[in-house]
Amino acid sequence: MVQRIEPEIQRFKKIVRGKVKDNLKKYITRGEIIAKEGDKSVAIPLPQIELPKFRYGSEQTGGVGQGEGEEGTPLNQAQGESGTGEAGDQPGEHILEVEVSLEELAEILGEELELPRIEPRGQRTLETETDRYTGIRRVGPESLRHFKRTFREALKRQIAAGLYNPERPVVIPIREDRRYRSWKRKGVPQSNAVIFYMMDVSGSMGSEQKEIVRIESFWIDTWLRSQYRDIETRYIVHDAVAREVDRHTFFHIRESGGTRISSAYQLCEQIIEKDYDLASWNIYPFHFSDGDNWGGEDTTLCMQLLKDVLLPCSNVFCYGQVKSAYGSGQFIKDLKESFPDDDRLLFSEINSRDEIYGSIKCFLGKGK
Repeated sequence: MVQRIEPEIQRFKKIVRGKVKDNLKKYITRGEIIAKEGDKSVAIPLPQIELPKFRYGSEQTGGVGQGEGEEGTPLNQAQGESGTGEAGDQPGEHILEVEVSLEELAEILGEELELPRIEPRGQRTLETETDRYTGIRRVGPESLRHFKRTFREALKRQIAAGLYNPERPVVIPIREDRRYRSWKRKGVPQSNAVIFYMMDVSGSMGSEQKEIVRIESFWIDTWLRSQYRDIETRYIVHDAVAREVDRHTFFHIRESGGTRISSAYQLCEQIIEKDYDLASWNIYPFHFSDGDNWGGEDTTLCMQLLKDVLLPCSNVFCYGQVKSAYGSGQFIKDLKESFPDDDRLLFSEINSRDEIYGSIKCFLGKGK
């Protein structure tokens, strides 16, 4: 039975994968992905046609096809399903949630956006040691005792010695029967990366702007986690002052205050210097703002911080400017003027949710 159903399962998975690929842009722009507990998979809402099926009635009505009426007689309201509302001529859409692993979702994203595989920069590859259990031996710590192998050895010994009684199958291991797992230590290459999400939360950044950031951050996370064995994520919010927060606060903090972008860049620099060895970590800072900044002096300081600190230590520095009714949008112009040909700095203007798709490709399409 299992062998017969396995091809059908694989066929169903191919159908689901095709549906996800066909509707990927819609899922990205509308934020329809639902994260599951543990961040190992997501639920994808897919339209479906509900297939007809038999339903059992009450015992008093007899078996299937034994009710009142002739063959072909349509069911009336009392016999069929109850419902309310006026009649219509359009079919209903039934939504099915299909679980897809984040690994497969990242693969689909890479195929659709034609994202290249990321090559860790320079020497930013760590080699860690891992213990792999490779065999069985007669000595070892009790914590590694192999119960099944120990029981088997004791059973073999008792049978060989004629001590085993099938009517009273008591097997008692002795010291010579004990078996333990053995291990071998080997080096495993491991690439590490840290993502910095910095967001302007001044009065001009509203809930829609933050929702755009949330959606884009999810897809960026999904892709980068498929490229690195270990990912850390740090969140920084800023108005006139910057502070590090957790993920929930990052997306739910209320908007207020003015804007000093340099405060976020300075805090990012401090965290990198304190927690991340540049020879061991791939660093990805993402900054989202509506482009307003307080005064030309602060913008000059931002450019200096980028040139001297953040760009040299980052794989790429990505700036996404989200359109706001109250933002001037000047900061991206200043960046382009200060760094016209620097491929370490990537820009993206996100005027609506429909432009998230292109923004992700802009940030991740270089393969750095």
